[in-house]
Amino acid sequence: MNVFEAALEKYFGAGNLKKIQNTKVGIAGLGGLGSNCALHLVRSGFRKLTLCDFDKVEAKNLNRQFYFLDQLGLPKTEALKANLLKINPGLELKLVFEKLTQDNINEVFSDCGAVVEGFDDVSCKQMIAAAYARSGKFFVSASGLAGWGRADAVITRKVHDTFYLIGDLQTEVSIKFPPCSPRVSVAASKQADCILAWVLSTG
Repeated sequence: MNVFEAALEKYFGAGNLKKIQNTKVGIAGLGGLGSNCALHLVRSGFRKLTLCDFDKVEAKNLNRQFYFLDQLGLPKTEALKANLLKINPGLELKLVFEKLTQDNINEVFSDCGAVVEGFDDVSCKQMIAAAYARSGKFFVSASGLAGWGRADAVITRKVHDTFYLIGDLQTEVSIKFPPCSPRVSVAASKQADCILAWVLSTG
């Protein structure tokens, strides 16, 4: 246990921290949702993450994603790993630098107890929902995060005991409503909070 984890233990207690640390979380897509959700999960004590994305860091990502200017051109998996390890060097990270499809998605997250949907593309959101909405794993997805203002409209909806949906379900990315850090970060924080609450509520 490093000094960061020792400090967390004072907040959660030894038993709860152990439950958090033993839960493996898969994150599908490391953009505004996935990268920021990973940040909040790690700050909450999660150590075991599977990080999946096939993109590289671009300048257009920096307005809302957990990357930095000197990481342009790096695979998002590698860049996010470096940033998360600065928070907790004791992490156990599995990096999957490939595109998720119907053929590989179940295998990629087979050992994860929880899965985070962090896609931009609607068809990809539908694909992962089909795979995990009733899989027995805890699944949290998001829809309707674009633009600014109305942050209170980004709400958490319980679909059933292991499926939560975050967002206003309406405001998709467009020229009129670009993706911006505040609303995206609210949703990512809520995704992480759902997973934390689920872990701490289980025996």
